Amino acid sequence: MSAEGRERLDAAARRFRAMAPPVDDWSLRLVDDSAETLSVRRGVVEPVRLSRDSGLMITVIEGRGVGYGATTDLSAAGLQMATERARAWARRSADLQLVDPIRLPRVTAHGTYRSPLEKPWHSLTAGVKLERLLDLALRMKIHDAIVDWSAGLAYHDRETLLVSASGAEIRQRHHVLMPWLRAVANRGSETQIRSFGPDLGGQGGLERLDLLELDQQPERIAGEALALLDAPECPTGTTDLLLMPGQMTLQIHESIGHPLELDRILGDERNYAGTSFVTADMFGTYRYGSELLNVTFDPGVPGELASYAYDDAGTRAERDWLIRDGILLRGLGGATSQARSGLPGVACARASSWNRPPIDRMANLNLEPGDSSLEELVGRIERGVLMDTNRSWSIDDSRNKFQFGCEMGWRIEDGERRGLVRNPGYRGISAGFWRSLAGVGNAASFRVMGVGTCGKGEPNQMIAVGHASPPCLFRDVAVFGGGGS
Repeated sequence: MSAEGRERLDAAARRFRAMAPPVDDWSLRLVDDSAETLSVRRGVVEPVRLSRDSGLMITVIEGRGVGYGATTDLSAAGLQMATERARAWARRSADLQLVDPIRLPRVTAHGTYRSPLEKPWHSLTAGVKLERLLDLALRMKIHDAIVDWSAGLAYHDRETLLVSASGAEIRQRHHVLMPWLRAVANRGSETQIRSFGPDLGGQGGLERLDLLELDQQPERIAGEALALLDAPECPTGTTDLLLMPGQMTLQIHESIGHPLELDRILGDERNYAGTSFVTADMFGTYRYGSELLNVTFDPGVPGELASYAYDDAGTRAERDWLIRDGILLRGLGGATSQARSGLPGVACARASSWNRPPIDRMANLNLEPGDSSLEELVGRIERGVLMDTNRSWSIDDSRNKFQFGCEMGWRIEDGERRGLVRNPGYRGISAGFWRSLAGVGNAASFRVMGVGTCGKGEPNQMIAVGHASPPCLFRDVAVFGGGGS
């Protein structure tokens, strides 16, 4: 974000403070978000995608009502119109609130946050970055059976400024980079895909490409896609399952993250994204998984996708245990859901943009490492399958019954990998699946990853979520290949 853009946000905040309405409380959240996506496919540079989104949201509490007003017009006239709209909604909603606004904490914090950054996105021209992508993609064309090959980079630069009637001033700036490589192999009726990213996206600049060893991946990705063409189908049956971090990301997201959202548990999402098998009386006593399951909400991990110092409601973000030794302790709910339910939560009220109010969202949701190396986990399996990289997912409206497919797998016998298998998948029930957790990888195998496109809310809010995990071993899981019979 340029100095001119930052001054534009600061000027709007000063303007609003001078004309703030006579209400019980107000807050102003300003957002400036710019993005650029570069990609190449089959040796051709695709159109560069550029976007810039800037605006603000005014929240007012007046009597027993809460109202919002949003605008891209940061002039005095624009602010006045948005304020009047917010006050009108506060009056209309005064008798409809699920929680008395007087019970909500006031935003008083002063603080800043900035993503770690060593090599800024604009330190290289678009031409130089595209040349690198062309080289990466070309290196995946190692055989005539590679019929599609692509590489890309997506970058976001987002600054938010939150001020309030109580004197709060919170400024946060996020730099996010998401790389990806993709190779498609085909022979006759058989097609296999191997990818690298974008679940490896994170906060930072171009230095992340070296951190991820991106230049070392093209031949490996393409080679695995080719090898899968000749691999046998994944066997079907009940067996041990070893999930790599690339698949654990999706498993954590769907069967721990979404079920623990307090607004979902309270019923707010049931007509859109569904409810949860978790109920309010489970917190503090429910055995969510085996004693090896330890899950934290940790917005302080450097470089993870959803790291921040304060959520979009102005609550200070701190590391908290959601599940410890398998017992469910707290949910993913911000200040409003906590006041409404009386349940413990975390600082996770997040908004996708200036024109959306903060709602309960995952942030950095991490499965903490154990004490086993990957080799030790493999060695403990007599018969089983190792799976990596999500390809498909399906889960019911209560986030309980699920079926997931992966890009690739390895058959394990007598503690050793015996060869690739293609089209691997597995199914289970969240309430029992996590109790079958029998081994957790150590810190050396722990990998920080994430999901860049988590959708929720009406109107929809698409947002990035961080997940980190080591490999994990599960006993007696239903696995299958091909059509999932």
